Amino acid sequence: MKDRVQANSAAPVLPAIPEGSEAVSLQGEPLLRPQPEAKDKLEPLLEAAQREYVASPQSVDAAVWVGRRLAYLGRYREAIEWYSAALARHGDEPKLLRHRGHRWLTIRCIEEARADFEAAARLLDTKPDEVEPDGIPNSRNQPISSLHSNVWYHLALAEFLLRQDEQALAASEAGRRVSTNPDRLVSQTYWQYLILRRLGRESEAKAILDPIIESLDIVENYAYLRLLLVYKGLASEEEVLLGATGEIEMPTLAYGLGMRALFDGNAVKAKVLFERATSGPAWPAFGFLAAEAELARTSSSSHSP
Repeated sequence: MKDRVQANSAAPVLPAIPEGSEAVSLQGEPLLRPQPEAKDKLEPLLEAAQREYVASPQSVDAAVWVGRRLAYLGRYREAIEWYSAALARHGDEPKLLRHRGHRWLTIRCIEEARADFEAAARLLDTKPDEVEPDGIPNSRNQPISSLHSNVWYHLALAEFLLRQDEQALAASEAGRRVSTNPDRLVSQTYWQYLILRRLGRESEAKAILDPIIESLDIVENYAYLRLLLVYKGLASEEEVLLGATGEIEMPTLAYGLGMRALFDGNAVKAKVLFERATSGPAWPAFGFLAAEAELARTSSSSHSP
């Protein structure tokens, strides 16, 4: 068995990529650096974050923000290198590991991502939970996530992508225990539902949908709520897809509906939906990444002797 990758604060070994790209998909296709519409506004914010860190080099939060601002500009590999340098300066910090792990996921280095999230999770007992500020405020200017919930959420996702479902379930359960608002509830429940279904534990999957109702006061995670309502039989696939807004919602919804088709035994429909999830430009979205993983797995299986 391949040894598990261990989190390392040293300079990371980034995978080689074609010129002009930021990553390579799980199917071997180059993924070009996104060009955010608000680039003219984001670049001054990066410069401000860099000045803040120069002024407060002892601040882990200031270091985190430089990496986040790099990532918002699509400079994911630079963000990873920045977080690694910050880890070397500040020691193992769950905030830095959590954010570097996120960007390892973005560039399709899932083993490295899992190692960072595992390392962050081991440190959570020494760090009180705290609200994680938004880089791009939502409509209510109300942050919905926290350090602990994000570490468990992303660890569960990494394990799920690696098809380590029992480990994914344990991380997801830990995430649900620190989910204190409806947005966190639906995001943690969504992945836990998929994990339980893939494990064949259908009655448990059905049971965790009990708290999911249409009137939940959701600030951001509408796509997850709508998918859960479909799984619960309270919404139709058609109305959910018609209601998709924005580049990120479509891969999220198409992937979630593709998994439903897969669990129902309709592999042809699932493939169509996974291809739809990966057809747009929003390749950093988790739905896009997860759909890639399914397509790569089925392609590998079809070519096996």
